[in-house]
Amino acid sequence: MERTRTLMALGALLANAAGCVGEPYQGEPPPAKTERAAPPAAATDKPHFVPAAVDGDVDVLVRDAIAVAPSDASRVVVYVGASWCEPCRRFHEAVERGELDAQLAGVRFLEFDADKHTKLLDAAGYGGQLIPRFAVPGADGRGTDAKIEGGITGDGAVPQIMRRLEKLLAT
Repeated sequence: MERTRTLMALGALLANAAGCVGEPYQGEPPPAKTERAAPPAAATDKPHFVPAAVDGDVDVLVRDAIAVAPSDASRVVVYVGASWCEPCRRFHEAVERGELDAQLAGVRFLEFDADKHTKLLDAAGYGGQLIPRFAVPGADGRGTDAKIEGGITGDGAVPQIMRRLEKLLAT
C-alpha cells in the first residue's frame, strides 16, 4: 500500500515536471547584428512581476491590472508558472536581475501559480498544458489566443522563451 502511494506520487511529480518542457533545445542562433543598441530602460519601465492575489474571478483581476497600466505606461501580460518549473525559475530570476530590462521595458507580469490557480485560469480563458505560460489579455480581462507556453531546461531556457515572447509582444 505504501509503495503504491509512493509510486503514484512519483508519477504525478514526473508528469508535472514534464509539463514545463516544450520544444527541444537546438542551440542558439548567432546574435543578430544591429546598427545601434536599444536604449536602457528607465527605472519605472523595468519589467516586473505582480503576484496575483486571487480571491475571485481572474478576468476581473486582469481587467483591474489593465485599467492601471496606461497610467504608468505598463503593458500587462498574464504569466503562469510554478516554483518547481526550471524554465519558470530561470526566466523569473533573469527578470529580477535586470537582464531583460531593455527587451521587456514596460511589461508588468501578472503572476499566477499553476498549482494553485489552474481552475480559475481555465475559467477565464488562460488555460493551457505547459508552463511557463504567457498570455496577452483581451480588454475584457479574459484570455485570448495570443499566448505561448512551455520552455526548455538548461542555459538556453531564457533565450528560447525570449525569442517567442518578443514575437508575442509584437502582436
